[in-house]
Amino acid sequence: MEEQTSRQQEEEKLVQQAYEHLEQTYLHSRHHGNVEPIRKAFNFAKQAHKGVRRLSGEPYIMHPIAVAQIACEEIGLGSTSICAALLHDVVEDTDYTTEDICNIFGEKVAQIVDGLTKISGGIFGDKASAQAESFKKLLLTMSDDIRVILIKISDRLHNMRTLGSQLPGKQYKIAGETLYIYAPLANRLGLNKVKEELEDLSFRYEHPEEYASITERLSGMRENLNAAFDEFTAPIRERLDQQQIQYEIKARIKSPYSIWCKMQNKHVAFEEIYDILAVRIIFDPKPEDDEIAECFHIYAIASNIYKPHPERFRDWLSHPKANGYQALHTTLMSKSGRWIEVQIRSRRMDDMAEQGFAAHWKYKEGSKTAKDSENELDKWLRTIKEILDDPQPDAIDFLDAIKLNLYASEIFVVTPKGEFKTMPAGCTALDFAFSIHTFLGTHCIGAKVNHRLVPISHRLQSGDQVEILTSKTQKVTAEWMDFATTAKAKSKIQAILRRERRELQKKGEEILAAFFAKAERDPNSLLTDRICQLHAMPSREDLCVALGANHIVLGEEDLAAITDKTGGRRKQWSRYLSFFKRGRSKQADAATGEPLPPIDRKKTLLLSEETMKRCIMCDECHPIPGDDVLGILDDEGRITIHKRQCAIADKMKTTGGNRILAAEWDTHKKLYFPATIRLNGIDRLGVLHNITGVLSQQLNINIRQLHIETNDGIFHAEIQLEVHDVEDINNICQDLKRITEIEDVKRF
Repeated sequence: MEEQTSRQQEEEKLVQQAYEHLEQTYLHSRHHGNVEPIRKAFNFAKQAHKGVRRLSGEPYIMHPIAVAQIACEEIGLGSTSICAALLHDVVEDTDYTTEDICNIFGEKVAQIVDGLTKISGGIFGDKASAQAESFKKLLLTMSDDIRVILIKISDRLHNMRTLGSQLPGKQYKIAGETLYIYAPLANRLGLNKVKEELEDLSFRYEHPEEYASITERLSGMRENLNAAFDEFTAPIRERLDQQQIQYEIKARIKSPYSIWCKMQNKHVAFEEIYDILAVRIIFDPKPEDDEIAECFHIYAIASNIYKPHPERFRDWLSHPKANGYQALHTTLMSKSGRWIEVQIRSRRMDDMAEQGFAAHWKYKEGSKTAKDSENELDKWLRTIKEILDDPQPDAIDFLDAIKLNLYASEIFVVTPKGEFKTMPAGCTALDFAFSIHTFLGTHCIGAKVNHRLVPISHRLQSGDQVEILTSKTQKVTAEWMDFATTAKAKSKIQAILRRERRELQKKGEEILAAFFAKAERDPNSLLTDRICQLHAMPSREDLCVALGANHIVLGEEDLAAITDKTGGRRKQWSRYLSFFKRGRSKQADAATGEPLPPIDRKKTLLLSEETMKRCIMCDECHPIPGDDVLGILDDEGRITIHKRQCAIADKMKTTGGNRILAAEWDTHKKLYFPATIRLNGIDRLGVLHNITGVLSQQLNINIRQLHIETNDGIFHAEIQLEVHDVEDINNICQDLKRITEIEDVKRF
């Protein structure tokens, strides 16, 4: 009993210390207003969550305090937001209602808590479409009060920091959802530090070995990086001091997740990542100085010391990024022969880059910067609303549309009148047309880019001047989905195609009804299925669309299929249906037809020779033993194995979290898996003989397929092999690299 009392007292002390730290952080912030509402919210939440614990074992109230601490300290929100953060789980987890919150803490706090309650438990739960609807409500709420999403991001950040207490399958689901939605949202709102931490934490749980390897290597490089930083910045500091500029120079080390992404995208080893170190110059402008002019002045000083890279200059000053980011980026050649990126920005720009303008847009009244920031945010919210105006019946389509709009890389495109428009990098002329007006996009037949005629699929570059060409007779086609890259263009095209499909389906329904009436048969589902089978149509809806578009014309064969009275076809159809149902019976073994044992979702699935019988390898990412993987359970009890970074798995983490299984390999080199390697090097006589000799004779590897081509003395080869695991692949690559003519070998 005494031990329990002592434990309670210790926990009470920890809770009180956490709250006092929050209160002190608020009092030392730029808000430092009335602390009484915060204290009141803390006491209320503490009482409401009394006796409840998190999975980690700590009192539940520690979570709301931590969320409020993040909202206050790391995002810069004020007392209303801190109160809402402290109360954000009260309505969902206790008997208190939104009305109770409103009566005690006021309407504004209650509105924020209500918005947070509607999207509780993660954006996407077991019913993806319903949760997607909640996400739509969240995005609509943003236009009224951006603090809802900022507190939700704070909540997600603390959940990620304490994710270790969750089961592995839950970890993959939450980490995947974070990477897919929350990190891009944080980036879009200018919360750079929060975005990087969300990415790194997700990476840590999805790929623990790679995360540990990269962080260990970064730690080992710390001394060399510090020395390189000091050597590079010393002459810059000397010149800035001479100019009596008030400044601070920071070293920016590339995050583990960014390094890993570059390794994956560029297919390079850690040792080949050369931009790990960057330099950030932050200056305090004098009251009479122009911030932008001062940025260019510092750039001139630095580029007089080191030669700048001619193609790596980025001016985000005159035209800030859509999330409000402003800075001048250049890449300079150091004395040691390495390119180093230098970012130049004022103290205000640095504050906005780290915390984001979204946290300040309601509070910095009157200043030109605040108005510009508010306009940028309003533009983004209007785009989001346009997407929401077009109903998306499929949750994945909706997610993709939103995801496309959370772009990071941007370009500037100029209208014929000289107006600048911000567009995502990689956008097409068709995207630009839809960004101006839906009518312009719908009737776009091409464009003039820099006075040169181009098709609608032409990809735009920063600085292009674009004039859209239209025709009243132009119609949207399904092919346009391949040309569109922005959320707005894709959502508009999908809406038009869906409307046209509905019209064709309606016309097809009338044709089908008339056909059955003429045959004097009841248009039941069995007879309709016979016609679908005859024309290889997966559903009645598809059949009607094909009929409406005149792709199918009903004739004698269809009449015979629905009027057959011999029983032969009926028996054949019956056997077909029986086979179809048996083939789709839930959890039946493909070879024996025996029921498969149920899956224990709480345990990690060991991928052994036995369990692999019910598994399918994803044909998108082609996982093999040694890859970090997860399983996704389907309705038939079968499991598809994906790499954890697979694009398909990423979507499933956000919409089908209850289907995700933690999985680990247990094959012990007993099974073979297909894998592909790519090679390039110098084309010399006998090089192919050397390659096949290493593979088939020295390593005893079975070559399934080989493709090689040469051009101007260089060869490129793609070889499909049968291997046991990633270790085999690594050994193969190492052995092939020993061949003199080979420059590069990597798994594809």
